[in-house]
Amino acid sequence: MILSVQHVTTYQYDEPMRSACQSLRLTPSRYQGQRVISWTLDVVGGTKGGSFRDGAGDRIEGWSMRGPVDKVVIRAFGQVETTDCAGVLRNHRELVHPFAYLRETSATWQDEAIERLAAEACDDSGTALARAHKLSAAVSEAIEYTPGATDAQTTAADALALGRGVCQDHAHALIAASRVRNIPARYVTGYLHSTADGEGHEASHAWAEVWVDDLGWVGFDPANECCPDERYIRIGSGLDAHDAAPIRGVSQGEGDESMNVVVALESVQQ
Repeated sequence: MILSVQHVTTYQYDEPMRSACQSLRLTPSRYQGQRVISWTLDVVGGTKGGSFRDGAGDRIEGWSMRGPVDKVVIRAFGQVETTDCAGVLRNHRELVHPFAYLRETSATWQDEAIERLAAEACDDSGTALARAHKLSAAVSEAIEYTPGATDAQTTAADALALGRGVCQDHAHALIAASRVRNIPARYVTGYLHSTADGEGHEASHAWAEVWVDDLGWVGFDPANECCPDERYIRIGSGLDAHDAAPIRGVSQGEGDESMNVVVALESVQQ
C-alpha cells in the first residue's frame, strides 16, 4: 500500500516569543515493512540545525527560529510504501538493548490492578508470542476505547481504573503489563489509515511493541485489537508517550501557547 501523509502542527503565542527551538522525531522508520518514497520536514521560517539517528533508530532533526515569533508551523508530508509484516519489526537498525525497555516510568507505573491484569492474562507457559497476544487482548478488554475520556497526563493505572481511554492509554497499559511479566515493551508513535474510502482524515496513532524472543520487536495495537499491518506508518519509539514524543520544543518569552494539529492520511492508487 502507498500512503500519502499531510501532518501540520501549529503553535500560536498570545505574545511574541524571543526565540523558539524544536526537536523533531517525525521521519518514518526504515525497516522491511515500509519504504519512504518521498518525505519533507519543514518548520516555516525556521533554520534547520543538526540531525542524527538515535540509539533506537529514530531520526531526530533540530530547528530554531529567531524572534519575534508569534507562531511556529511544523509540516511533515510525503508518501510511504507499506507492507504487512504481521507486526514484526524486521531489519530495523538500532543499538539500544531490549532490556532497557524494562524501566518503569510515571506513565507506566504498575499498581496492584495492573499486576493482577498481567497475572490473570497469562503465566510463564506457552510461547513468548502467545503471552504477548494474551496481554494485548486483556488490555483491549479492560479499557474501552473512548475518545476524550483521558488526557495526556493520564497514566496506565488511571486508565485501567477508569476502564476507558484512547490509544495512548492502551499502549501505556500494555507496556506496564508486559513489564510486570518481565517482558520488554515500548511506546510507538505513527499514523493509521483507518478507513478504506480513500479520503484524507486525522490519523495520528500510537501502539506498543513487545520484545519476543526469536522474532524481536512485535507491534500490538490493543485499541484496534490487531498487530500493525500495511495501514500503519511507524515513526518512532520510546519508554512512554513523553519519551517518544514526535515534537519537543522550548520557547523564550512570557506568552501563553496554544497548539493545533491536523493529520490526514490517504491511500494512493498504484
